[in-house]
Amino acid sequence: MNRDPIGAVLDTNVLLSALLFANGRLSWLRPCWQRDALIPVVAEPTVRELLRVLAYSKFRLNPADRERLLEDLLPWCESWTGPIPASSHRVRDPHDQVFLDLALAAATPVLVSSDADLLALQGSVNPLLILSPADFQAWLDSSR
Repeated sequence: MNRDPIGAVLDTNVLLSALLFANGRLSWLRPCWQRDALIPVVAEPTVRELLRVLAYSKFRLNPADRERLLEDLLPWCESWTGPIPASSHRVRDPHDQVFLDLALAAATPVLVSSDADLLALQGSVNPLLILSPADFQAWLDSSR
């Protein structure tokens, strides 16, 4: 039985791992969104952050490489164009706040992160689930 895809905010590090490391521990995410089991939810500030990080010299990606990676992600994304109000829930690292605020504004059921500052909020931002990638994979498998 096919189910509707699940919308989720994936933080920059999760997206990077899924895009850059074809055989890495998060490589399962790319085919997940490409077969419509998952819809990554993005907004202008989160895409801007992804573009900034993809340009880091340590990744040795030329503009064509970055474009190819974005082509493997953006067609499957839902772009949130509405306002992203500041949540009353505060993330210890202010750079991570946008991911929480986006997940709440877009009413996604889940925020996926490996970041300890976001994961520290697990269980305190109901009904939003804040999950590590491994917990998200288990949750996704159990909801299918």
